[in-house]
Parts: sequence; C-alpha cells; structure tokens
Amino acid sequence: MTAKSSATPPASIAVRDALRDSLRDARRDPLQDSLRDAPRDSLRGAPAPALRARPRTRRFGGGTVLASAGVVAFSLTFPGTAWGLESFGPWSLFGLRCLLAGLIAGGFLLALRVPLPAHAHRAGLVVVAAGVVVGFPLLTTLALQTSTTSHAAVVVGLLPLTTAVVSSLRTGARPSRRFWAAAVAGAVIVLGFTLAQSGGSLSAGDAFLFAALLVCAAGYTEGGRLARVMPGWQVIGWALVLCLPIGLAGSLLGLAYEPAHVTARGLAGLVWVAAGSSFLGLYVWYRGMAEIGAARASQLQLAQPLLTLGWAVLLLGEHMSPAAPVAACAVLVCIAVTQRVK
Repeated sequence: MTAKSSATPPASIAVRDALRDSLRDARRDPLQDSLRDAPRDSLRGAPAPALRARPRTRRFGGGTVLASAGVVAFSLTFPGTAWGLESFGPWSLFGLRCLLAGLIAGGFLLALRVPLPAHAHRAGLVVVAAGVVVGFPLLTTLALQTSTTSHAAVVVGLLPLTTAVVSSLRTGARPSRRFWAAAVAGAVIVLGFTLAQSGGSLSAGDAFLFAALLVCAAGYTEGGRLARVMPGWQVIGWALVLCLPIGLAGSLLGLAYEPAHVTARGLAGLVWVAAGSSFLGLYVWYRGMAEIGAARASQLQLAQPLLTLGWAVLLLGEHMSPAAPVAACAVLVCIAVTQRVK
C-alpha cells in the first residue's frame, strides 16, 4: 500500500518562484537600485537625477487680472462711501462696514480651516487692523462729509509715496536722493492742490485725509512685513476679525445716536465698502501680488486716483475742477519715478 504525497511538485514551485521574481523585477526602479547599491562616497557631490522634475510656472495673466480687480475695487471705495453717507451717519457707516467685513472674513477663514496666527505675529496684526481696518476707513469717512470724492482722490493718491517713506523708516532702508526728490515733489503737488482748493488753508476734511495717509501707510508697511511669513490675504483676514468687537460697538452706538434713512444707493454703498473694498478688493489684491510680484502690482495701482476721478463723475455727478486730473497725473509721474529707483 502506497501513500499519496501532498507535496507540491518541484516543477510547480519553480514556475511560481520565477513568476514572483519577474513581477518584482518589473516593479523595481533601476535608478533607485543603482543609487542604493552604489558606494556612499561616490554619491557625495553627484548631481541629482533629472527625473520627474516639475517645472515652476507662474501665471502672469491670472495674477495681473486679480491685481487689476483689486485696484478697481479700491477706486470705488470713495464713491461707495459717499453713497453710504446718504443713508447712514459717519460713525454708523464705519461701524457697519467694519462689522460686515469682519463677519465675511471670519466665515472665510473658518470655512478654509485656517489656523490661528502665531503669537509673535499678533502685535503686527493689531497695527494692520488699527491702520487699514479702523483708521483709514474712519478718517476718510469723516473727511468725505465735507470734501468731494475727486478732492479726496487726489490727496489719497499720495498713499504709495507715504507708504514708501514709512516703510523706509520702519525697515531702516536708505533710498536714493532721486527717490526722496520724487517723494517730496509729490507731497508738494498734493499740498499745493489742497491749499488751492481750500482757499489757502487746510480744512477739517483735509486734516482727516492727511491723518488717514499716515495710519494707512503704517498698516500697509506692517502688513507687507507680515506677508513675508504668512499669506497676505490671511493678514487682512485676521485683521478684520480682530476688529469685530469695534465694529459691533460702533454699529450699536452709531445707530443709536445717528438717524438712518436707508435708501437703495445708501445700502449699496455700505455693502460695497464692506464686502468689495474691505474684503474682496484686498483679497484679490494680495493674491495677484503674490503671483506677479509687488513691483508689477504697484505699477497697476498708479491708475487708482484717475479711476476714482472717473467714478466720481459717472456715479456721483461731481463737477471736478480742471486742476484735479492735472494734479493726479503729476502725482502719478512722481510715483512712477519712485518705482524705478532704489
């Protein structure tokens, strides 16, 4: 009687092992095997293999479109504020603008699950919030009670130069004499225009506008510093969120003491300065600037005062003096000079 053997025939084992080895060899990367088997010393200083290299591309067209959209949004800020003042008092408009913009930014940050900023960045965010979110909107709103939109556009057209000066003082940079000559020339042009339009003396609205230049320049400078270590749109987003308590208190107190006569234009102006200027404009501006660079983006912003003058005529029906576009173009030339010197 013979027992049946349950062992696998040697031929089957050989076929199975050969099939497994061939599959393993097919999956093997010859480059990795050669790097692993080569002596360690021979690999030191050897050039990295040029495989799977992903070229770095920059979408200049998309970045230009985004930055241009931001400039258009900023140019509509003063006309939107003028519309908002038709329905709300200056303190009510400022509070509601700050509150709505903070809610939109907070919802955006929450939806994207953006982590809280580092403790070391919070002091800088307070400066951005004080200058860009609180100081500039409040001071320009108060100024537009007595100043025309075209007049304010020319004065605030000096903002890029003011920002450059504040930035040089903050960072310790030493611009050339040509830069300072252009900056001083721009300041003289704006001051001369302001005095001519105000009858030889500065009005309360002019004082508010010049103060707005200083606080906004400080906020822009600190925001630019923070944008080196965190995304720029998150800088303005967290700055808006920080101002939510101020916006809520300003809205409640303003509406309690200032009568509101809500109209379609007044409501549209409020929505625009909150959602368009304070959030959307800054968001697309920072995104576009990240793609095309600050130098190219700043060239686009040179058109902002002239755009505001155009909106003042089209949307508000203002009759600006012939000196307004002349002064705006002169300031534009001064700013262009500062962009081309170190």
